[in-house]
Amino acid sequence: MTKSETSRVIGVIPSRWASTRLPGKPLAMIAGKPMIQRVVERVVQAETLSAVIVATDDQRIVDAVASFNIPEVKAVMTRADHPSGTDRIAEAIADEACDVIINIQGDEPLMDPELIDRLGQVMLSGDWDMATAATPIKSEADLKSPDVVKAVFGRDGQALYFSRAPIPFVRDAGTDAAGAHFRHLGIYAYARDYLLKLVAEPPCRLETLEKLEQLRALHIGCRMNVLEVDDVGIGVDTPDDVEKVERILKELGDD
Repeated sequence: MTKSETSRVIGVIPSRWASTRLPGKPLAMIAGKPMIQRVVERVVQAETLSAVIVATDDQRIVDAVASFNIPEVKAVMTRADHPSGTDRIAEAIADEACDVIINIQGDEPLMDPELIDRLGQVMLSGDWDMATAATPIKSEADLKSPDVVKAVFGRDGQALYFSRAPIPFVRDAGTDAAGAHFRHLGIYAYARDYLLKLVAEPPCRLETLEKLEQLRALHIGCRMNVLEVDDVGIGVDTPDDVEKVERILKELGDD
C-alpha cells in the first residue's frame, strides 16, 4: 500500500456485528484469525490505497482492529441505524481528505488486492462517478437465482442496469447466449463528491422494487464503470462458508 499526495484513495470496510446466519461474523475465527483481520490483511496489499478504515457499529470490532497493529488501518464507530453499507461509509469518511473511496465487503477474506487496484485506477482517470465489477455467470441455477444479481453494461463498461431477474432475456430458443450474462460483485468505488450526493438522495422506485441500492445511482444519471473479472470470490455467511475458506487457505499455504 502506497501513499499519494495528489489523489488519495481510501478503502472502507463496512463491518456490522449483527448477522442472521452467523452472529458476530466479523470476529468469526478463520484458520486462527478473526475474519475481519483476514480481510484487512488482503486489502492492505492493494498499492493504490492510502489508508483503510473499518466502519463498524460495535466496540468489539473496534478493539479487534486496534489489536492488529497495522499502521495504515483504523476502525471508526458509526451509527447503528444506517439503512445500507453505503450510508455507513459516507459517515466514516465525512472528515477524511480523499478523492476516491472503495467500498470493500467485510465478509470476503479472500478479497483480491488487484481488483481494488483496478477499481482505484479507473476512478483516478476522472472519467467515472463510480466503478464496480462483474463476472461471467456459468450456471443456469445462478442465472435464475434472485440472490445472484445480474449486470448489463455497454462496450465502454458503462453500467446499463442491474437486476435479480435473468437479464438480458433470451427471446428465441436456440440463440447462442454464451458470455452474455454477468453476475454483479458487491464492491464499489466512488468519487468522494458523488458518494455524498448519492446518500443524500432518497431511494428510487427501481431500488425499492429490486432491493438494489446501485439502481439509485443509475436513476440519478451515474456514470458507473463495470470491470470484468474472472473470480466470483467467496462471501462468508455461514459456518460452512468458514470451513470452505479454511480449506482454500490451506491449499494456498496461507493458513
